[in-house]
Amino acid sequence: MSDEVLVEESDGVAVITINRPKARNAINGAVARGVAEVLDALDARPEISVYVLTGAGGTFSAGMDLKGFLTGDLPVVKGRGFGGLTEAPPKKPVVAAVEGYALAGGFELALACDLIVASAESKFGLPEPKRGLVAGAGGIMRLPRRIPYHVAMELALTGDHYPASRLYELGLVNRITEPGAALEGALELARKVAQNAPLALAATKKVIIESQDWSLDEMFAKQSEIINPVFGSKDAMEGAAAFAEKRAPQWKGE
Repeated sequence: MSDEVLVEESDGVAVITINRPKARNAINGAVARGVAEVLDALDARPEISVYVLTGAGGTFSAGMDLKGFLTGDLPVVKGRGFGGLTEAPPKKPVVAAVEGYALAGGFELALACDLIVASAESKFGLPEPKRGLVAGAGGIMRLPRRIPYHVAMELALTGDHYPASRLYELGLVNRITEPGAALEGALELARKVAQNAPLALAATKKVIIESQDWSLDEMFAKQSEIINPVFGSKDAMEGAAAFAEKRAPQWKGE
């Protein structure tokens, strides 16, 4: 693991921190590879159910490291995309904890997450056109699926910064916290999610994401392919037993 990406684990939650505060957590090749390596390692561990992605030093991420871009240091990992995340998000739920700025690729990383908790002072934006670039790490594809079309167009075409409060009104941000408390808020939400069965969480996420492209004729058949193994799992039996015995379930991810 590189110094650019830090990991802490507690109560089934892994906090992944982009650790380049002096560069406003701009994403370079080392960060992208570090995030990909962390996800590869944690995805295989059933005791970790949820991830929280955040940035060190009061900023989520200012996006791609443009100085690195000029020297050919591309922040892309084959098979996972920008930042080691945007093209192939993990199977497990991811909560973004946003302080300061989530701009350009930083915003695209947040959009690749499943939940967003943001500080009241944080700002989001896709300023790539101001630099002669395009938000090609999923931003201009994911954004109009999350907020109204014309608002997405305005945000993407102007490249301006938008406050977290506006994106909360639009339903893109799940929770707003006091300044400096985004990570605490994200952990609270992540721990609530992590109380649930890992296999059920992964299957639920998969259905929600993939079903957007399913037709009415095929949707239940496709859902069954994903969820039927969950109903036959040891965790499903444990959940039923724990309910009957009035105790907390002990999930195994099996």
